[in-house]
Amino acid sequence: MTMTAKELENKCIEAGLKMTAPRRAVLNVLAHAEDHPSVEDVYDRAKKEDPSISIATVYRTLGLLDELGLVYRHEFTDSDHARYELNDTHHHHLIDLDTGKVLEFENPQIEKMKQKIAEDMGYELVECRLELYGRKLKK
Repeated sequence: MTMTAKELENKCIEAGLKMTAPRRAVLNVLAHAEDHPSVEDVYDRAKKEDPSISIATVYRTLGLLDELGLVYRHEFTDSDHARYELNDTHHHHLIDLDTGKVLEFENPQIEKMKQKIAEDMGYELVECRLELYGRKLKK
């Protein structure tokens, strides 16, 4: 289940962030994103809600959200810029090298395998990000 803009705002307030109209616009964009937007994407979408927003505000807000652990900042190797998503579900990514589209997936077998690998090496698994890169099979 994806976090709503209001839930995200409440988490920011709990962390001591002052809520401004530009920050709310960024939170709203993230809460409604069905993709993994770049800073520029977030800026373009937020500007429709708050024309006064600046790109610097978007950068600062995304940086703060990353520091608070509310968003993931992805540096997919096929892209020139970071992409963002809410940190509210655990999943992995398959990146289409031809289109740049990012597909999310979950796999219980992979989850068990990751846990076992960490345990076999004497570790508790704390975090794991799995990114697969591929091209659509030709039929």
